[in-house]
Amino acid sequence: MSDTSFIALIISTASIAFLHALAPDHWLPFIMIGRAQRWSIKKLIFVTFVAGIGHVGSSVLLGIVGLFIGMELSKLQGLEALRGEAGLWLLIGFGIAYAIWGLKHARHPHKHEIVDEKILNKKVVTIWTLFAIFVLGPCEPLIPLFFVSLKFKTVGILAVIIVFSVMTWIMMIAQALVGYLGIQLVKLEKIERYSHTIAGVVIALTGVFILVLGI
Repeated sequence: MSDTSFIALIISTASIAFLHALAPDHWLPFIMIGRAQRWSIKKLIFVTFVAGIGHVGSSVLLGIVGLFIGMELSKLQGLEALRGEAGLWLLIGFGIAYAIWGLKHARHPHKHEIVDEKILNKKVVTIWTLFAIFVLGPCEPLIPLFFVSLKFKTVGILAVIIVFSVMTWIMMIAQALVGYLGIQLVKLEKIERYSHTIAGVVIALTGVFILVLGI
């Protein structure tokens, strides 16, 4: 195959990953949870990156297994669609559950920065829950790219995986970081105690928005 075709594949992969990662469910949850739990910039980047690995990695694994066993494109896309819908419902459910917990937490606000074991455990559970949701949330555009890359054999498949992954991670982290820094400028003292509830509601609405529009 010509170098021009290979370059076109790379550019297409990068462009598709860029557009795919623009969807708000790829970055807004990290901004809202990070703001509510007062994450540091390093923690925001780390959690977003780890979730991004799970997000892309699950689709990469499915795509490779599908190619290895000779599964048809339509069947793989069907599986990804099911995973996508399940992931969105989990995101909505997580947002609702977190909002309810936030309301309970708001009734007994911690006026001092005292390390509370229950709160700390809740934060850890929240991070792992986000990771699990992103593992279930597929990268639907990646599957067709796998089949297109077959004509370039192993080099093409590896190139698609690397380019799609890196672009997705960069976009997720960049958008989460910009949004997080931006929301820090907003003064929320009067409703600070409801920050967890607001985060949960926004996350749930994000899932509903994506589900309704079918992005």
